Amino acid sequence: MDIFTTMITPYTKNGAVDYETAEKYVDWYFANGLSGIFAVCQSSEIFFLSLEERVELNRRVYARAKQLERESGKRFCVVSSGHIGDTLEEQARELNAIWRSGTDALILITNRLDINNEGDDVWIENCKKLIAALPDDVKLGLYECPYPYKRLVSPKILDFCLSTGKFYYMKDTCCDAALIAERCRQLSGSQFKLLNANCQTLLESMRSGGEGYCGIMCNFHPWLYSWLGENFEKSPRDAELVQAVLGTFGFTEGGLPYPLSAKYHMCLCGILTENIARNRKSEELSDYAKSCTEQMKLATDRLQKYLEEKENKNERT
Repeated sequence: MDIFTTMITPYTKNGAVDYETAEKYVDWYFANGLSGIFAVCQSSEIFFLSLEERVELNRRVYARAKQLERESGKRFCVVSSGHIGDTLEEQARELNAIWRSGTDALILITNRLDINNEGDDVWIENCKKLIAALPDDVKLGLYECPYPYKRLVSPKILDFCLSTGKFYYMKDTCCDAALIAERCRQLSGSQFKLLNANCQTLLESMRSGGEGYCGIMCNFHPWLYSWLGENFEKSPRDAELVQAVLGTFGFTEGGLPYPLSAKYHMCLCGILTENIARNRKSEELSDYAKSCTEQMKLATDRLQKYLEEKENKNERT
């Protein structure tokens, strides 16, 4: 299973992107067993970053991830988005800049290819034009980004993407287990992997053929997601417990002031991060929000300890 986090962007006290701290995040993600990072995405506040900031952030993340990959011999993938323009020409410029800065795949935001939501045919024609403006060897993916509106892909769009031979990843945000199962059947046997962004349907989606997770909550308890991806078949009862915990805490995505809550969690993990975001006010991280984040960390840390101790016991017997 592929377990990806969505990358958050730290800032210095004066509000500039803190690239050094971002590199520390990469180390933390890797140490917690993740197989990949979705860089310069909505969690990264891309609609509030300049193109220069997006490119430099991606360059730093990719370089550090590939250094860790070389040193460990363990695959550590980086996929990247970063295109926010209203015209295809602007998006092509953004995506080419991100590609040159280093990535394993470019992730296309689905609503950018059909800004006025005019239908599948418009989406497909725009996608053809955008692909033609990108390097021939580019690897692509899809992200059903909720902002500025959620553009879910249809079976027709998936068939088109499959026909190009260029698509490898999809961050699915439909939050519908039955639809995910249908999409998995459609993509079965191809190189095109479906990664579920919705933790409440995660275990069910993996049992339906989904290839893993790509989402916000790997900024809080990535080890548990990694464990679930590795053990959901061989330890089904514990997998259901982990799923119940992940699904319950997943509701904090909307209940807490993300990404400020994730940045506070990084502080709890020993990575000093300023309480600054460009898409939220710092005062939204209230004492209540901090307390909820601390409680979540306490519970998930103890679940991780339980699973680790159980695995160690099984290895000894």
